[in-house]
Amino acid sequence: MTIQTAAASEAPARRFVPGDLDVADWARLEPLYHDLLDRPLDSPAELERWLADLSELSAVVREYGARRSIDQSCHTDDPEIENRYLEFITGIEPKIKPWFFKLQRKYIECEHHKALKDSKFEVLTREWRVDVELFREENVALEAEEKTLNNTYDKLIGAMLVEFQGRERTLQQMARYQEEMDREVREQAWRVSEVRRLADCDAIDGVFENMLRLRRDIAKNAGLPGYRDFLWLSWKRFDYTPEDCHRFADAIESACVPIVKMLNEKRRTALGVDRLRPWDMAVDPEGLPPLRPFPAEDVSKLISGCRDIVGRIDPSLVKDYDRLKPGRNLDLDSRKGKRAGGYQASLPEVRQPFIFMNAAGMQADVRTMLHEAGHAFHYMWSNHEPVLFLQHAPIEFCEVASMSMELFADDYLDVFYNDDESRRARFRHLEGIVRLFPWVATIDQFQHWLYTHPDHSHEERTSAWLRILDRFSDPAVDWTGLEEHRASMWQRQLHLFHVPFYYVEYAIAQLGALQIWKRYREDPKRALADYRAGLSLGGTRPLPELFQGAGIRFDFSEAVLRPLMEMVGEELQDLARSTQ
Repeated sequence: MTIQTAAASEAPARRFVPGDLDVADWARLEPLYHDLLDRPLDSPAELERWLADLSELSAVVREYGARRSIDQSCHTDDPEIENRYLEFITGIEPKIKPWFFKLQRKYIECEHHKALKDSKFEVLTREWRVDVELFREENVALEAEEKTLNNTYDKLIGAMLVEFQGRERTLQQMARYQEEMDREVREQAWRVSEVRRLADCDAIDGVFENMLRLRRDIAKNAGLPGYRDFLWLSWKRFDYTPEDCHRFADAIESACVPIVKMLNEKRRTALGVDRLRPWDMAVDPEGLPPLRPFPAEDVSKLISGCRDIVGRIDPSLVKDYDRLKPGRNLDLDSRKGKRAGGYQASLPEVRQPFIFMNAAGMQADVRTMLHEAGHAFHYMWSNHEPVLFLQHAPIEFCEVASMSMELFADDYLDVFYNDDESRRARFRHLEGIVRLFPWVATIDQFQHWLYTHPDHSHEERTSAWLRILDRFSDPAVDWTGLEEHRASMWQRQLHLFHVPFYYVEYAIAQLGALQIWKRYREDPKRALADYRAGLSLGGTRPLPELFQGAGIRFDFSEAVLRPLMEMVGEELQDLARSTQ
């Protein structure tokens, strides 16, 4: 079974790539790269035509790869789907990469790229120059092996099932029991889930060890002192440094951790417990029943409810939202064999988004759907750019798109809830934002440690993890007797495996989203117009200019963080008072 994403016939007519091309057939694919490499580029116009043809070919290939990846995410237990995915990432992608590198170098070495008038080509040139500098043919096989290891990780996570209350459940489905008022039920659900995670702890650790080895070799082959240096360039982080991230972590420790401790003390008091335990962190502290916005087995209610919300944010959004069709652009329910997490993928030939998630009838599912819808809108509004490689913004700005949509939606949660429930949902969202910053700092600082201590042992890694976790955690949350679970918490963070060093972006972007939300509360029409304008730029401008295009500052200093946290704190106090 495969997911029926948008049909290829819906794509614009091809001008360069044959309509019947089978991307899995290298004998037919390779000549197209050969054609582009051999083509003379004697004028700026010829270079632009060449870029258009390369964009078309890349869109065809990327969409094929995206479909294979989506199918694998949705059906990690299907051998046929797995084989098709592995054939692409081990048999086709490694062959494409050397050709694409040669084409990037052809562009960089072509004197006519300097004559291209639009400033967007300066962005492309800067990014491709880095790619050319980093590329090593010997790394192609290592990167394919890394993707195979990610597939192994996904299969391990996708196979995690538990028996609870007489039924087999995924760990995503078990999360809802952490919101139950019965503390004994919460503890039982937590322990059952965490024991299951621990059963594969060694296997996951082995996968990660192999990833670290590959990543060390990749950096060494590129002539760089470490993988962090490699990733910094690979992620195109032109506008901030590792030192900036360390200062950001310091600011989070100063401005956010005290608020988290205050929230935890209020939670402990409200729950009437002597000490908070891990299974006390998701339940409503006032003892109110869990927020259940839609039946767990009926994701159509999630789809229709979020449609109503985006229409109330801005009626013009409904048309774009309606382009998302279940089965074609959406796979939302939680079931056996699905990869964990959620994401939005782009199908660049048909120019449509695809949203993947694991809904279980929780408020978190509403936020995830709105979050991924923000990504989808971003892609819809930026894919008018003809050069494929300039359609996507840096990830620091991509997350502004999604996080802002979550904040816009907070005023319209009555679609799913009554007034009191809506206030609770808003409180939980803003509380989650405050708590996000320390967790992001934890994961980011752990990654800095991982890749600046390349020869560390398992014991040293665990010690570093716990030291960093302690720095950004509240000791009032008691893990006595659960130390082994706490020591392996990092394994559930998918980003450490799939997208190393992709996590601080969430905190940077959250600062951007909070700035947009602040403007939205003052002038909704203007804020939404600037939001759309910024997103429509795609990747055609440097990161600070994308933020500026949305009417906000690219700045993650304490001077920006602290006032925004104060604003969120005031809103939390208002919401708390309104529920008393």
